[in-house]
Amino acid sequence: MQIDFHHTTTYIVARDAGFNHQDAEIIAYASQYVDDATLAGPIHFDNGAAYNRINSAHNMIDLRNENEIANHNVWIPFHFLPGNGNMQADQNPLGSFINKIICTPDSPVAQEMLSDTILEQHRNYGLHRLGISLHVYADTWAHQGFAGVQHLINEVEHAQETDNYGIFTPLVGQLLRNLLDDTIPPLGHARAQIFPDMPFLNWQYKNGSGDLITRNNPVDFLAACDKMCFWMRRYLLKNPHADVTGLSNETRKQIKQMFSQTLFERGEDRHQTWLAAIRTGFFTQFGSLSIKDYATRGAQSWKYAALGSSEDQAEYHYQTTFLTSNWKLFHDALQAHRFNVIYNILPKYGICAA
Repeated sequence: MQIDFHHTTTYIVARDAGFNHQDAEIIAYASQYVDDATLAGPIHFDNGAAYNRINSAHNMIDLRNENEIANHNVWIPFHFLPGNGNMQADQNPLGSFINKIICTPDSPVAQEMLSDTILEQHRNYGLHRLGISLHVYADTWAHQGFAGVQHLINEVEHAQETDNYGIFTPLVGQLLRNLLDDTIPPLGHARAQIFPDMPFLNWQYKNGSGDLITRNNPVDFLAACDKMCFWMRRYLLKNPHADVTGLSNETRKQIKQMFSQTLFERGEDRHQTWLAAIRTGFFTQFGSLSIKDYATRGAQSWKYAALGSSEDQAEYHYQTTFLTSNWKLFHDALQAHRFNVIYNILPKYGICAA
């Protein structure tokens, strides 16, 4: 999934669940920032203070992708959450270890991740952690069948649309596939190009086991929205076991329409369409909303507000508001999320990830 889903769709689902505008914006920004927080290491301040951040993403063409531990610390907890074959903690899927760490939609692992997020919402970074968890949760639909390690299971052969949108011509598609096979490791869905990320697309491919896999992104993405709303309602009730419903019928229809009519290859183009729809009152039940654009850099970014600059510097001027800034709270939440997934949840399922 890309910025159109993780930022704007997540915002609308949060509003439908009952979050106010301000909180929904925090959740949506944090959800998207998971894909953009590619830098790690200490931040130094001019008063001698320091803060150590972690990253939640690598670019697909990144030397860190050759480091298996780096993969385990980034791709597994933040993008390809192991599904344990959709089985409970005391069960194991048939086959080798790889079958335990393949990503599975709405798995017991994912549900436990969200339950813990709800139980820990009293932390200062509670909303930020919810946004992170929702990113990971939504990706269990888009990234299903793939694993966050380099493995033959992630091989993709003969990926093609089964609609008539013409995102790639046959010649260009073949050239891309050949290039990807030669240069990009079988990590996650890298060799599936952007097929898993486009909300409107139906497509198919052969995986590393030679199985023909057919995917219906509109159905999968809408299911993700419905379940996200379900867990957001539980968050608001502070009860991970509350009996709640998913999306309202009106919001479900509107999201489905946006998915089917926003036919751009680039996620950013779809994102701008979503922003316009939100601001002009397409989602009539919420009225015209002044949702901010998403920025990782510049004066409108969380990083700028926290550090006084969004550029990388050897030293920053310390501001008294740093400790309560969205940027700092987001990075606190990243660390809490990763620790909980890798050291608390996955070992229950017999998965040692780092």
